[in-house]
Amino acid sequence: MARSARRGFSGAPGAGPRAPPEEVPPSLAARITRQSGTSFYYAFRILPAPKRRAIYALYSFCRVVDDCVDEPDGEGEAGLRRWLEEAQRCYAGQPTTELGQELAEAVFQFPIPRACFEQIVEGCRMDLTPRRYATFADLRAYCEKVASAVGLASIEIFEYRQPRTREYAVELGVALQLTNILRDIGADGTRCRLYLPLEDLARFGVDEAELLDGTSAARRPEVTALLRFEAERAREHYVRAAALLPAQDRRAMASAELMAGVYRALLDELVRRSFPPGPRLRLSTPRKLWVAARTLARVYAGR
Repeated sequence: MARSARRGFSGAPGAGPRAPPEEVPPSLAARITRQSGTSFYYAFRILPAPKRRAIYALYSFCRVVDDCVDEPDGEGEAGLRRWLEEAQRCYAGQPTTELGQELAEAVFQFPIPRACFEQIVEGCRMDLTPRRYATFADLRAYCEKVASAVGLASIEIFEYRQPRTREYAVELGVALQLTNILRDIGADGTRCRLYLPLEDLARFGVDEAELLDGTSAARRPEVTALLRFEAERAREHYVRAAALLPAQDRRAMASAELMAGVYRALLDELVRRSFPPGPRLRLSTPRKLWVAARTLARVYAGR
């Protein structure tokens, strides 16, 4: 199932091609991506310029939508509706914002499904009010919206060829989001958000308050056991994703594999340090460079 990029966008469908814009000075999307501090920024740097611009635009859309929900001055539901409408205008070649212009270029060049943007916004909408997930199936549905939908959009930009790569994107998205959840338990607790399935809390005899506390200075062994269980579940999704990636698409997915490598190393560090409370755990730059080098060597060696 070949995916071929469409080249050129001038604001309206059917318009003639034009030279891609220079990224000097950096585009708004590039600035948003870099300033976010995400490890993804460096994974994207290995892409050719047209793909890099497109993935920056996609990531930045996700960032501003997420900020509508997470930031104290976020626009909430009104912001979510506004950005979804802007994404829809991009497909008509009629964006009204600077970021929308960059996103319109991306959806014109690459066949990103509209449904991906709808799913991303719907997933963020689920965070507008505190909710609980009774089962892992419930949590997985959320992960597929906020993370797997991003993956399905990304592989269009990466120009995948094999249908099974879509399954890879879904599983990797779940793995990445589960890692985020484990890393951000403290910060989420301050917003009264709890993502871990209630069935798992019951299984380990853990009360919600122990996870919403955010400090966990005297964490009970049962809480640590629960978190290790969830970490193992995330690892299983990384393994499934790796098994699903067709050899023919491995090099095309180099950026995705870099993300997987860094986040899996982050998960290992969370487990090694017993899920420390406090500020968000980050890998050191030397550690990320080492993971990146090892990952790229594996990808290009065909392993």
